[in-house]
Amino acid sequence: MKSNHKILIYLIIFAILDTVIPVPLTALILIYVLQEKPDWFANLVGQIYSK
Repeated sequence: MKSNHKILIYLIIFAILDTVIPVPLTALILIYVLQEKPDWFANLVGQIYSK
């Protein structure tokens, strides 16, 4: 499965969870990514824009 499809599926799951659970999970993940700058995120962005 391509990275684009994986990200789309994850975002859909997070959107559903955000409507069910009052804690905004996507915002928490964004804060984590901005503060920690994990390697997996840089690799994922590289995979998406390398095409």
